Amino acid sequence: MRLTRFTDLALRVLMCLAVEDADLPTTRDVAATMEVPYTHTAKVVAKLQHLGLVEARRGRGGGLALTAAGRAASVGGVVRELEGAGDVVDCDGSTPCPLRGACVLRGALRRAQEAFFAALDPLTVDDLVAAPTGPVLLGLSSGPPGRTGTA
Repeated sequence: MRLTRFTDLALRVLMCLAVEDADLPTTRDVAATMEVPYTHTAKVVAKLQHLGLVEARRGRGGGLALTAAGRAASVGGVVRELEGAGDVVDCDGSTPCPLRGACVLRGALRRAQEAFFAALDPLTVDDLVAAPTGPVLLGLSSGPPGRTGTA
């Protein structure tokens, strides 16, 4: 199974925020740290905020913070939410597969997809930033000077 870039970035944003204790990074800071476009990061942050995993504060002293729910979130649950429940293959697309009525592959792929998610279920965001990952993230986030102070 392959994750979308959106989900990949969302997991990296959660990890980046999980190691921050004092300064609240802005969306721009996180985008710079992850070396991705600000616009992509802003969309990801908006979705994570909607899911209750990230809190964004505007203005002076503002920035992004991981919520308690975000810290304890199951990685499998986050990936399920962001990837959606769609099939791995599109058997009913614009040109439906002629085998779809008698094919066992679709069910097998659905079970494999669920096994993929299930393997991620026991991991939390906090687990993702345990050593050796956390210290590397802290090194990255010591990041760019001249923060703007807006989420």
